[in-house]
Amino acid sequence: MKKFSLPLILFLIVVLEGVALKLLPATIAIGETYLIPHWVFIVLLFYAMFYDREHTYYSIIYAAIFGLLIDIVYTNVLGVYMFSYALVIYLLHEIAKVLHGNIIVMILLGAFGIAVVDVLINTIYLVIGVSDVIWSTYLLYRLLPTVLLNLLFLIPFYPLMTAQLKKWQREHRTKHISF
Repeated sequence: MKKFSLPLILFLIVVLEGVALKLLPATIAIGETYLIPHWVFIVLLFYAMFYDREHTYYSIIYAAIFGLLIDIVYTNVLGVYMFSYALVIYLLHEIAKVLHGNIIVMILLGAFGIAVVDVLINTIYLVIGVSDVIWSTYLLYRLLPTVLLNLLFLIPFYPLMTAQLKKWQREHRTKHISF
């Protein structure tokens, strides 16, 4: 069952991302501000920080799979989220090898990762002609609110996710040592 726990969690979060903005009060969700939930990315970052080891890349594989799922379900262009999530999770996985996993590092990596992912997605959409947003408007009305929204998701889930992922990592490590 543990083998299917993370994909199941990620799948549920993909579904929740679709209804997340519908749950916000209308005064927040309406207007020029765009709030983009990247909750799957946040969970993948937790996975990269607290479950993957230096030589395992499960979080990157899941980033590609669930990024493609987000592309299929929520966007008209295939591969944008898949590429962006996988690339940024890979970069953060490499950075995480030299950093100690605590809440401050997680918040900094989360803010940096969300910003890079969202800028990368927006840049790809600009290049292929799907979007034509001016950068100053994008930064003020989409990037900043998106980073803040996703950090509000990251912070309360930090104790829950880290404890569970560390437990799964210990069990995984014990299982492989005993054979």
